[in-house]
Parts: sequence; C-alpha cells; structure tokens
Amino acid sequence: MPPTLASLVQHSALKLIVRAGEDRLDTPVRWAHVSELADPVPYMEGGELLLTTALTLDAEDLDAMRRYVRRLLAAGVVGLGFAVGVNYEEIPPALLDAAREEHLPLLEVPRRTPFLAISKAVSAAISADQYRAVTAGFEAQRELTRAALAEGPEAVVARLAAHVDGWAALYDASGAVVAVSPEWAARRAARLTPDVERLRERPAPASAVVGGTDDRVELQSLGTGRRVRGALAVGTGAPLGTAERYAVHSAIALLTLTTERSRSLQAAEQRLGAAVLRLMLEGRPEPARAVAGDLYGGLLDAPYRLLVAEPAGGEPAGEPPLPALAEALEAAAARAGEAVLTVAESGRRLVVLAGDGGAVVAACEGYAEREAEDAGVVVGLSAPAGPNAAAAAYKQAEQALSVARRRGRALVEHEDLAAGSVLPLLADDAVRAFADGMLRALREHDATGRGDLVASLRAWLSRHGQWDAAAADLGVHRHTLRYRMRRVEEILGRSLDDPDVRMELWLALKATGEGGQ
Repeated sequence: MPPTLASLVQHSALKLIVRAGEDRLDTPVRWAHVSELADPVPYMEGGELLLTTALTLDAEDLDAMRRYVRRLLAAGVVGLGFAVGVNYEEIPPALLDAAREEHLPLLEVPRRTPFLAISKAVSAAISADQYRAVTAGFEAQRELTRAALAEGPEAVVARLAAHVDGWAALYDASGAVVAVSPEWAARRAARLTPDVERLRERPAPASAVVGGTDDRVELQSLGTGRRVRGALAVGTGAPLGTAERYAVHSAIALLTLTTERSRSLQAAEQRLGAAVLRLMLEGRPEPARAVAGDLYGGLLDAPYRLLVAEPAGGEPAGEPPLPALAEALEAAAARAGEAVLTVAESGRRLVVLAGDGGAVVAACEGYAEREAEDAGVVVGLSAPAGPNAAAAAYKQAEQALSVARRRGRALVEHEDLAAGSVLPLLADDAVRAFADGMLRALREHDATGRGDLVASLRAWLSRHGQWDAAAADLGVHRHTLRYRMRRVEEILGRSLDDPDVRMELWLALKATGEGGQ
C-alpha cells in the first residue's frame, strides 16, 4: 500500500498531530512538497502533502484562508502540514477554521521535526511500496510461467484471476471464449464477444477498456504480428495497481507465446493435412493413410464431407474471404476437438475435408449464411463419403459449387441436387443459347403460318410418342400429327427415333419455357 496521512501520523519519529480532517487520513500521499507561495496550485499535480510555515500567507484572515484551502483542494492536495514555532507559535485560528469547514486534513508539525524528515518518510514509504509491487509482480510472473509450462493457457487464466482479485477470460481469433476463471464469469465474458471482434479489426497490439455496472474490464489483444490471434479480458472492481499490472503483462506475454507456438504447431499439422488431402484427391488412399497416421487416420475412416469454396466474385473490400473462412473452420474444429484437412489452391479456392455432421460443417453452413449478404464466398458441399471416395466427393462439391454460382446462393449441398429437380440446372445462359439454336428453325417455320410444329413437338414428347393421346391434346387428327413430326425431322435433319434427340429437344423446350409445366 502507498503511504497515507494516517501512516505518517503514526510514524513515531515525526510527531505529527492531527488538527482537522480526521475523517480523511486514509488518503494516499503521492509526494510531500514544501511551498511558501500564497498560491502554490500551478506547481501541484495532485496527491501531495503540502508543507508550509505560512511565511507569505495572510494566515489570520478567515476569508483569505478559505480561498487558500479551497484552491488546494481543487488542485488535489490531500493534506496540509503546518510548522509551528517558526512564523507562528500555533496554527492560526483562521486557517484552522477554514480547514475544518472544508474537511482538509491539517497536520501540526512540531519545530523539532524538519520538513526534510517528512519528505524522506514519504519517499521511503513510496519506494517500499514500489518494491513490494515489483516483488509481487515478479512472483506472479514466476507463478504464471510455471502454470503455462505445466498446465497450459487455462491455468494461466485461473492464476491471473486470483492475482488481480477479479476474473479473466481468454478468447480465440474468432472471439469465442476459450477459458474463463472463475466459472461465474463465463456469462460476463460471453457478453464481451462483440468488443473482442471490434478489437480484431485494429492492428495488434491493441487494447480497450470496457466499463460495466459491476466491474471494469481491460481487453488486450494477443499476437506478435499485425493480425490479432486472440484476446485477454481482465475484470476488476477498480483500476489495476502496479503489482496487478505486472501480472497482466506477464500473462499477455505468456499467452501470446503459447498462441504463437500453438499456431506454429498448427501450421505444421496443416501442411501435413494438406499433403494427406492431396493424396486422397489423387485417388491414393493407402499412401494418404500412411501419412495421416494417428493424427488424421480417424477422420479418414469415418464418413466425411468435402467442401470447395471460392470468392463470390470481384475483389473483396475487407478481409479476403477464403483465409477468413479457413480460420473460422479451424477455430470451430479446435473448439470441438475435431480433425480437419484444408488445402488452399492458388488463393482462389479452398478445399476442406471434415467429418460429416461435425462442428466444421456446421460452422461452414453458418459462415456461408452470414456472408451471403456481402457476397463473400460461395461454397459447394459434397454428400457424405466413405474412406476411398474423396475424388468422387470432390466432383460432387464442384458440381454443387457450380450450381451455387448459377443460383446466386452462398452454399449448395450436393444432396439437395439429387433430391430436387434437374430443371433449375438449365437456368444457364449457355444452355438457353443451345436451346434457342436448336428450336430456331422450327419457330421460323411456325412464323410463316404453315403449321404449329413447336406445339406439336411439345405435345408429342409430353405423351411419350403416343399419337392418339398427343393428337387429342392438340385437337387434330393423328395423321396430321404424323405429318408434322416428319416435317420436324426434315427441318432439324435429325430422327425422332433417337432417344438422345428426343431428350435434347425436351430439355430445349424446358430451357426456353416452351415445355409447359
């Protein structure tokens, strides 16, 4: 604790006597300053014990003393020491009354106590307090270091919360709470996620103070580069003292080191995982399994999905979408304890292999929904695949990605394509151009008024080539319909007996909106 007026009064060598302000003796003293000026305020910083002999004061004028005392209080002076037996044998009543009216602590300094002794006592007490703070800070640093080496980040957070007599929380790069202590602070920590996300937008190192109704929270970014890798929140009932500040700085350094070390290990694992995934996509499952070992072997044995993601188009205004998506998926995998394989292809495509029904797939779906408004990414997701079906799953993901682009959606699952209709796939400029070209000659024939070949073709195809049923639909004789179908064959130069021709014509009618419902 820093020195207080009470500790100075209790100092047996100083012999100070309290004459006013007895209720404010617990106020800390930042320094002892001697001044005989009638207005020493310009030279005050606040927190001083002012020492004077009243050499230039009109100490017997009550109004003057009231103004003097008020100026001192306004400047943050915490107490006034008045030396008796120098210019005045006792404290002048006017000064005594003014101090009592304003509750300014007034200490009588006997003649045998030099001001220098008081200054030395204050200085010694401040030095001792600083020494205690530094010693406590170093002890906290040692304890936090032992916790980091032996138990990990969670232990660091727990020790830090105890040192600051408050609570602490660790966040990952996405703003999710990784560790919190004590447990009751979990809800408080979760409410700060938006503040942590704003901190991410600033270059590291960054900090912020968030004031609450019950506590004061300091947020500190973690990471050695310009990119924030995480954040630390420290909540206390009052501003941090010197010892607590040492502990917080030590925790930041240790957690940053742990984060960067974890990222280095994670980068090595990612390179290994990328090699495994490339082998899988090349159709070489056995070498892939040998490389995967125990680290990724379980992922390859269970049903998994492949997703392929690309930028939705154009240059993004903010953070590149693919690295942000990769980081979000890796964070989800880390929180859930899941394995994930990722490959970034030339910065324009992200390929991910993740367990079916796991946190990574769910995080991808959630990310795509959030990014849909900003057109950040477009994602294709395969159906669940078995151990040796990575190449087929990759094709499925590519097909789903292509459909997602055509439909203007952020994410499409291949299972949705299989369960739905093929007709939405025809909504493509190239398909419509093909269909228009295939039917153009028939339309030109109909435009001359020499027959209704397009409508006849549609009716005949929709009735699967049944002459009577199609003719009835058109309201013509079946011989008339036969004649029209021969004209269709002559104009197109293709035989309607060929099932491929019938299929292409039917799809052309559907693509141009002439195939009915």
